[in-house]
Amino acid sequence: MSALPMLIAAEGGLLQIARQTGEQFGFNTPLFLSQCVSFVIVAFLLHRFAYRPILAQLELRRQKIAEGLANAEKAARELANAQSKAQEVIGEAGQKAAKIIEEARAAAGVVAEQERQRAIADAQNILAKAREAGDAEVARLKGELRQEFGRLVVAAADRSTGQVLTADQKGRLADEAVRQLTA
Repeated sequence: MSALPMLIAAEGGLLQIARQTGEQFGFNTPLFLSQCVSFVIVAFLLHRFAYRPILAQLELRRQKIAEGLANAEKAARELANAQSKAQEVIGEAGQKAAKIIEEARAAAGVVAEQERQRAIADAQNILAKAREAGDAEVARLKGELRQEFGRLVVAAADRSTGQVLTADQKGRLADEAVRQLTA
């Protein structure tokens, strides 16, 4: 700051040096002033009709980008929530499936037990019927055996006595033989 007054006060002064330099380079003051006015007008027009709309467009684009980023963040949060809910739903479905499988196994166990009991009852019925049939067959065979034995006793008695027995005696002899056989 102290050098400026010294330059102005120097020989010929700073203004004198500037004037001489301007004359050497062809400086024209009215032309310079008209160019300054033209520059101000162009600058004003550019500022009014070009710079402001560009700034407005840039601001609008900045807002859209900010809105897009906000939407992307919102979409990311919603996606995370949806994935969380999907995992929750999958977990619930798995629990329900496990419960259904457990219920089905329990029901299958009940049905299997009922079928086993039914099979046991059926087997017991078959055994009882077989026993009844066997007993009936044994009784039938015993009856036939008794009749055959009585017939053989009568035949043997006929042969040994020379067929002197009456039909009534033959019947009593056969009955007595059967009675002694069963006793």
